[in-house]
Amino acid sequence: MTDPRAAITLAASLLAAAAGAGCHDSEAARQASRETAAPAEIRLDYATYNPSSLVVKHQGWLASELAKDHIAIRWVFSQGSNKANELLASSSVDFASTAGAAALLARSNGTPLKIVYVYSKPEWTALVVGEHSAIQRVADLKGKKVAATRGTDAFFFLLRSLEAAGLSQQDIELVHLQHSEGRLALQRGDVDAWAGLDPFMASAELREHARLIYRNIDFNSFGTLNVREDFLAKHPAQVERVIAAYERARAWILTHKQETAELVAAEAKLEPDVALRQLGERTVFDRDVGIPGEALHQALVAVAPILRTEKLVGADANPDKALAELVAPAAAQAVIK
Repeated sequence: MTDPRAAITLAASLLAAAAGAGCHDSEAARQASRETAAPAEIRLDYATYNPSSLVVKHQGWLASELAKDHIAIRWVFSQGSNKANELLASSSVDFASTAGAAALLARSNGTPLKIVYVYSKPEWTALVVGEHSAIQRVADLKGKKVAATRGTDAFFFLLRSLEAAGLSQQDIELVHLQHSEGRLALQRGDVDAWAGLDPFMASAELREHARLIYRNIDFNSFGTLNVREDFLAKHPAQVERVIAAYERARAWILTHKQETAELVAAEAKLEPDVALRQLGERTVFDRDVGIPGEALHQALVAVAPILRTEKLVGADANPDKALAELVAPAAAQAVIK
């Protein structure tokens, strides 16, 4: 090659290629650095309303997987979706399981969480009264004392049920109690009705012959696994590992209903037949679960207006924006083929 201009052009091309390769190598190094900078510990909640969490914890699959990279695991108990959201808001856990509606409420109020997985499609809440109660329908609740756990699916179920019957929260005397306490309050006659949650609702049915006066699976939002937004950004590979463990648990539950019922019963201090009522009749693990998608979105669209009308969010909150930002399906899509 004798043309000096050609030589100059070639040299420039080689320099540009080298610079480009350097940039790509640098970006690859940065990505590798992010993936290898794993946390020393991953903190997850477990709950009786989330059987998959109990299976993952009991089987030890995730702990064994993370131990390969010297990552510890810490389990923290959640009494209800409201408590799970408090754990996330305070950075006490990295992952927490709630109802989808509770996740939307938390995001609307500023908790930086993302839904990354749907662990079940449950009919886990209904309106419950005592065996001999004169209450027969939702309209009969006007002026009555009703127990519910604020910020949980049972709470939203109550509000939507009242709305469908032409009532609102102002038409009842709402008594804020955790799920197990609501069951006891109904049993003692301290309240007239209870927005129940399984497995405590199933126990009230089987042991105290409590009656479900209103059921509507479409008013139940999905069971969702949520992660702090900063954790998802820093540790996407670890999020995928957690989801993989949840998927393994879901498959195990489908073929081990009795063993799963025994786990739930032991954790909730209930009998296995109570847990079987919850798992066998009212919880779906094989449809509309796994990757959070359109079914979840549609369930939450109906909840957003209630957050405003019932003043569950601040005046400057935007539930519609929160819903648009809430779901992050990429990690589940990477795991579930």
